Amino acid sequence: MSSVTSVPFNDLSRGMARDREALLVATAAVIDSGYAIHGAQHAAFEAELADYLGAGVALGVASGTDALELAIKAVMPLGKGVVLTAGNAGAYTSTATVRAGFTPRYADVDPHTLCLTADSVRDRLDDSVGVVVVTHLYGYLGDAAALRELCDDRGIALIEDCAQAIGAIRNERFAGSFGHAATISFYPTKNLGAIGDGGAVVVEDEHVASKVRQLRQYGWESKYRATLPGGTNSRLDELQAAFLRIRLKSVDELNARRREIIGKYSAAAEGLDPRLLTVLPAGGQEHVAHLAIARSSRRDEVRAALAGAGIPTDVHFPSADWMQPAFSAFAPEVELPQTVAACNEVLSLPLFPELTDAEVEAVSAAIRALA
Repeated sequence: MSSVTSVPFNDLSRGMARDREALLVATAAVIDSGYAIHGAQHAAFEAELADYLGAGVALGVASGTDALELAIKAVMPLGKGVVLTAGNAGAYTSTATVRAGFTPRYADVDPHTLCLTADSVRDRLDDSVGVVVVTHLYGYLGDAAALRELCDDRGIALIEDCAQAIGAIRNERFAGSFGHAATISFYPTKNLGAIGDGGAVVVEDEHVASKVRQLRQYGWESKYRATLPGGTNSRLDELQAAFLRIRLKSVDELNARRREIIGKYSAAAEGLDPRLLTVLPAGGQEHVAHLAIARSSRRDEVRAALAGAGIPTDVHFPSADWMQPAFSAFAPEVELPQTVAACNEVLSLPLFPELTDAEVEAVSAAIRALA
């Protein structure tokens, strides 16, 4: 039995300590450059991110939510006004949609992956839908090519929300390379995390890229000349760009460690009644294991037992978007049972790349002890 008595759910200080020397060198380089916004580090990071993803153009912005809002504004077809998305992914797309001035609508998710699929969204599409946002939830990249084909057939723009899925690969293509646009969050807990907030919009078309560039800076066509409505102030600062350049180099290695940890949790849960606890698998390149997600029809009981063993848990995410007061006006007129079931059953186990083997074993032992 492990001697570890408690395990952190996440500990950002470990990653900062690992990267400390490189981060300090980057900080000095930014200070010495005299640039705080949109300098050489920012330009280099945009180019390196686009190259990593094999995508057209990457554009830094202030947050993942800003990225969603700007992408929706940039690709929404004229005369449309509805954004179709999932309701079990933390309401980030709903927030961005309402901020952009459009209407969220919800489709049900696949019962196994908890993500949207072409089949799950097909019946929710009509002529009012201009954008589908697929969240690659928990780090899983599903069949985005099928979603793109469906959207193309209907004249709808597809946005991939890659906030949790940077580095995921399917059919030799990275998450973020399937949609008309993609968005990324660099919130510190993400697989590619800054030391603060940040985000990016990735687009395949230069015309759309030009719109995003304008929208992220007041809608300016040139300085002090705003020609595009809906502009805002959303910039990835030079220091965060420098930090992200460092961390982009190790994202694949750290994703592999995340998958390894979830694999051990899955093995520990194999002997359990699946209604008590099932750990969602995260094997293969299509999953980058952003969160270690389990399901339980006895969630409160399981969380209490794990807490008693020194294992903290969380719930990502406890309420469907339309069940929250800010979005209740957009409640669907049809039942979405898989979404509701997921919100009632999911729980998150400790997961970050710097967990020690002893800590991983402590979580595994607590899982086995649930039997």
